[in-house]
Amino acid sequence: MSFLIKLQDYFTFEVIYLWGNLIVLPLWLLLIFLPTSNLSKVLINSITIPLLFSIAYIYVGYQIFLLEIPIYNAFNLYQGIDELYALFADEGFLLIFWLHFLAINLFVGSWMARDGVRNNIAKKIIFIPLIFAYFAGPVGLLLYWIIRMVFARRFSFNE
Repeated sequence: MSFLIKLQDYFTFEVIYLWGNLIVLPLWLLLIFLPTSNLSKVLINSITIPLLFSIAYIYVGYQIFLLEIPIYNAFNLYQGIDELYALFADEGFLLIFWLHFLAINLFVGSWMARDGVRNNIAKKIIFIPLIFAYFAGPVGLLLYWIIRMVFARRFSFNE
């Protein structure tokens, strides 16, 4: 039991934030430079990283519960930008949204890289939308769709 307490003392919100950022950066480099490597397949195109992000997400949610922060406060974000700002003032909720951002953007980036390989789009062309997807997922996805239409001459609203 003391091991679990020590583990819980180590995995603070700050440590989870730092580890999340440290994990995701090399994965983006793999996506950009080695999208078809075995390492990319094992780490990015498998359940490995989403599983780690899911565990961190659940753990942070559990910590929020232990801190007795009302979970229903999360639904206040739909009432306006001020409520969203108030929600982000809480470190736990901010971290959950950050983990969500990292995981979803990585998922979008991995799909773009795989789809680019399937459509024979050169890595050097997909580089720019991947960079945008890292920082601003929807903008990177839009750029990729434009590139896909031009270079692969293929456009579809569904897969």
